[in-house]
Amino acid sequence: MAITIDMIKQLREATAAGMGACKEALNATNGNMDEAIKYLREKGLAVAAKRVDKESKQGIVALATAADGKAMALAEVNCETDFVAKTEAFIKFVDDAAKVALEGKDIEATLNDDYKMLLTKTGENVKIRRSERFELTGSGCVSGYIHMGGKIGVLVELACDKTDAKLDDAAHMVCLHIAANAPKYLVPEDVPQAEIDAELEIKLNALKEQKGKLPPEQALVGIKKGMAQKFCSQICLTKQDYVADPDMTVEKYLDTVSKELGAPIAIKRFARLQLGA
Repeated sequence: MAITIDMIKQLREATAAGMGACKEALNATNGNMDEAIKYLREKGLAVAAKRVDKESKQGIVALATAADGKAMALAEVNCETDFVAKTEAFIKFVDDAAKVALEGKDIEATLNDDYKMLLTKTGENVKIRRSERFELTGSGCVSGYIHMGGKIGVLVELACDKTDAKLDDAAHMVCLHIAANAPKYLVPEDVPQAEIDAELEIKLNALKEQKGKLPPEQALVGIKKGMAQKFCSQICLTKQDYVADPDMTVEKYLDTVSKELGAPIAIKRFARLQLGA
């Protein structure tokens, strides 16, 4: 069967694959449009299999928000090059992935055909890496933020009995802080003791090397306590110095907003997705 330019254009419109790939698919399937689409999808999987050893550290983190603002989701999809990450097809796929995550569905299963076609279009090792979804539980708000054009994505949920613009603004500012300061935990009680012990071992070894020996055990108790508190203040969201005002912690910033609202504010949870990290 003769493959015409109109057939190639039709397949291209249906799949967004390159003209050359569309012509190849039509030739391989004797002009059968449905079979040609299937051929391109399978080719996409073959491309991915060949490039499985290639690093995929570029990509995008996208945010999707429910119409009522009470649920938000992040999705991270990786590719090999920044060039592909900026293409319309890749950006659309990641946006769709975030919307699927918002619906609570499995991204890979829901977008399986689109994923195969994306592999064909990009010719790169594309990976659907991870997603996060927050839905408001009780009274308060959820907020989301995308930093550096999709390099970092943040979600946070605040609990508060009074909800107005001040609470939304506070949630947004906490998102900005999380993006900038990358906390690992919410409060010191969340930090595993093993992680604290490992940090103390490093600090005490450095102290011993500097001083030649460690202080007496009685003094060491207070030193360890101070080291542990400082470590937790660096990695725990509530204890970090607030990015917009280093003279107060995030906890104290929210206390200030709480007084303005006339109701306490608590951070229930947060998530931070950094591209490739």
